[in-house]
Amino acid sequence: MNVKPLADRIILLPLEAEQKTAGGIIIPDAAKEKPQKGEIIAVGPGKVADNGQKIEMSLKKGDKVLYGKYSGTEVSIDGKDYLIMKESDVLAVL
Repeated sequence: MNVKPLADRIILLPLEAEQKTAGGIIIPDAAKEKPQKGEIIAVGPGKVADNGQKIEMSLKKGDKVLYGKYSGTEVSIDGKDYLIMKESDVLAVL
């Protein structure tokens, strides 16, 4: 992939939604919720603060993260669907 995020943005690959419940019931496609877990594919260089200092990214490539249900912008690159979002939209690292 030749796409590089700018500033404090990240590119992540959403992980697949669960196919079955804990009890073994298969979930149909129409009832599946949007995934909220993903793996970071690329990170930007970091944000520049108002005083001119560069703020380093706390996330790195390969981290598995939780993010808000409607966070980010969906893009399709080389036939795969990715999300581009700000680092602050990430809720937790798994």
